[in-house]
Amino acid sequence: MSNRLPPSWRGARRILCVRLDSLGDVLMCTPAMRALRASIPGCYLTLLTSPSGAAAAPYIPELDAVIGYRAPWMKHAQPATPSALQDCAKRLTDGPAVPGAGRFDAAVIFTSYSQSPLPAATLCHLAGIPLRLASCRENPYQLLTDWVPEREPERATRHEVQRQLDLVGHVGCTTADTALSFAVPGAAAACVKTMLEAAGIDPAAPYLVLHAGASAASRRYPIRHWQDLLGMLGARFGFPLILTGDQGERESLRPLTETRTGPVHSLIGKLGLGELGALIRSSRLLITGNTGPAHIAAAVGTPLVDLYAPTNPQPPLARRAPPAVPRRQLPQLPAQPLPARTPRLSRSPGAKYGIGGGRRAAGKRPGTAGAHRGCGPGLRLTGSVLTLSTCESAKDWAQTYNKNSSIPTSSDIISEFVGA
Repeated sequence: MSNRLPPSWRGARRILCVRLDSLGDVLMCTPAMRALRASIPGCYLTLLTSPSGAAAAPYIPELDAVIGYRAPWMKHAQPATPSALQDCAKRLTDGPAVPGAGRFDAAVIFTSYSQSPLPAATLCHLAGIPLRLASCRENPYQLLTDWVPEREPERATRHEVQRQLDLVGHVGCTTADTALSFAVPGAAAACVKTMLEAAGIDPAAPYLVLHAGASAASRRYPIRHWQDLLGMLGARFGFPLILTGDQGERESLRPLTETRTGPVHSLIGKLGLGELGALIRSSRLLITGNTGPAHIAAAVGTPLVDLYAPTNPQPPLARRAPPAVPRRQLPQLPAQPLPARTPRLSRSPGAKYGIGGGRRAAGKRPGTAGAHRGCGPGLRLTGSVLTLSTCESAKDWAQTYNKNSSIPTSSDIISEFVGA
C-alpha cells in the first residue's frame, strides 16, 4: 500500500470509478485506474459508465465489474425516466456485484474540465458512498470529501490522461505505467485472422484500416473526401484497405463499399469491439475521426491518422493525441480562402509529445509539450497522429465541408505518413 494515502483512504477497498462518457473517454481513464490498483492492493474496481463506455469494460484488465447507466445529465438518444437518479442510487447502495462485499467505500469521479462532477457526486452521496473524489470548479461543500479545485483551462490544459492521473494522485495513488489499456482477447485475434484470410488478405502483410463513422454528424469526415482518400491510397500503395463501422452505419457508408478504386474490403457491422481492437492492432495504420477506435489505436500502439473535428473545447493535441509519440508539426492554414492542395509536412526532429504511450510508442516521458490552445484552422501531425482541423469552431465543421469542394483531403499528408 502506498504510504502517501490519506488515513481516510487506507481502508478503501471497494472503489467506484465514474466516467459517464463513451468508449474513448473511458480508455483515457485506464492509467488512473491502474494507479488505484497499484497503490491500494486488493481493491475492487467497479466502473459506472454509459452503455457505450460499458462495452469497453471486458477489455480493461484493471476493472473487476461494470455498471451501465444513462445519466440524465449526459447526452443520450433515449430520455431518462423521472426515477433514473433514485434507481441508480439504490443500485449503488447495494455495493459491488460480489456476494457479501458490502457497500462502496469510495468513488472517483472522472470528468473533462468542461463537465461538472456535481450531479455524479450527488448520486454517490445519495448512495451513501463515504469518500468522493473529483475535480470541481465550484465549492462542492459536502458533496465531495476530497476536492481538487478546477484550474483548467485558465492555467493551461493537460492531456486527458494526465488530468485523471493528477486526480487520483491527489489521494496518493500513482503508477509508472501510463499507457492506455485495451487487452485484445486471443479468440478475437483468431477470429479476425480467419475473416482476413476468407477475404483473400494475408493477415501478416501490411493493410490499412479506415473507420469512417462517428456518433455525431459534426465529427464525420465527408464521404466524398473518404472516397478521394481511398482512391489515393489504392493507387499509390496497393495495400488492402479495410473499412470498419457500426451496424447502424452500413447504409451511410455504402458509397465507400461500392468504390472501384483500390483493393477495398468492408467489415462494416461485422466486428465486435474485441475483433475491432484485434484488427487495429495488426494494421499498419488506422485512419479515422475523433471517435472510439482512435483511442483503441493509442492503446494497442498502432499509428493513427486522426481527422479531428473541433467539437470539444479542449484543443485536439491536448485531449486526443495518443501520448509519447514523436511530433511533426504542420504549418497553419489560413481560414479563407482554403488552398486547393495541402502543404507538405514540415518535420520537427526529436520533439516529443504526451505522457505515456501506446505499446509501440518510444520515448516515454511526462509532459504536454506542444499542446495548442484553441482549435484554429490547420493540419497538425504529432508522430503517430495526424490532426486535421480546418474550421474555427465545431459549428462550422460540417457547413464548411459541404460548401467547399476545394478543401484539402489530406491525401498528400497521409501519403507521406504511410510511406514514412
